[in-house]
Amino acid sequence: MNLPFNKKLLAVLAVSLPIMAGCQTMQMGSSEAKTTATGSAAGSHSENANAGLERCDKTLGTMAVVEDTDSAWYRTLNEYKLGSTAPVLKLLAQQSNCFVVVERGKAMNNMMRERELAQSGELRKNSNFGKGQMVSADYTLNPSITFSNNNAGGMGAAIGGLLGSKGRVAAGIAGNVNFKEASTLLTLIDNRSGVQLAAAEGSARNTDFGAMGSIFGGRAGASLGGYTNTAEGKVITAALTDAFNNMVRSVRNYKMQTVKGGLGTGKGGLQVQQ
Repeated sequence: MNLPFNKKLLAVLAVSLPIMAGCQTMQMGSSEAKTTATGSAAGSHSENANAGLERCDKTLGTMAVVEDTDSAWYRTLNEYKLGSTAPVLKLLAQQSNCFVVVERGKAMNNMMRERELAQSGELRKNSNFGKGQMVSADYTLNPSITFSNNNAGGMGAAIGGLLGSKGRVAAGIAGNVNFKEASTLLTLIDNRSGVQLAAAEGSARNTDFGAMGSIFGGRAGASLGGYTNTAEGKVITAALTDAFNNMVRSVRNYKMQTVKGGLGTGKGGLQVQQ
């Protein structure tokens, strides 16, 4: 059926209307605002966790999340106005029941401050901040963003072709529909030996409707601003979730690597001439 141009345009834009309509009022717990890291965790219990998150029947040990804050990928987060990836990974780790998370980030400064207050005599005597209270981390989880594309291509040309010669207006609007992509990498390190136990890659793609809503007037256009600003965060979170799932699948079937003669004894199979 050959629809008039304006009807074709409305059909193309119809997919974006529900998104814009849902942004008119404040909605606590909105599904549109959520990332792939959802819900909460308390001990081994979790609420409203992502149904696609991999889980373990038994906990494999304690784990700290440590980021290389001097790396280029971490500095790139500032461009997207995003914070640390650690809270996301901590939530996923606890909800999965694969690891008990221990703090080794900024909050550890407060932990040590409480101990300083105890040693100074300022805390009550029954505060129980004596030595030997902290739990060691069996493993360190080290994340990195290996690739992040803020604009992996628009839809302008495709929609222009769909609507023919009259589609240039629609193509201009759809030029603001960008696809954001991210690829992440997680490595799991044994803290006692320094051996890398597991490594996993994750990826995700997200459609960002950008300024598309501006054609519907100021209110609808402005309502998309929050979504646009968080699109990078959503796709990076999804890529981290994908990497975490891939890592959990591997560690659930973990088999120890062995080297004849033992690890780090100088008897490895790849030798050099003396």
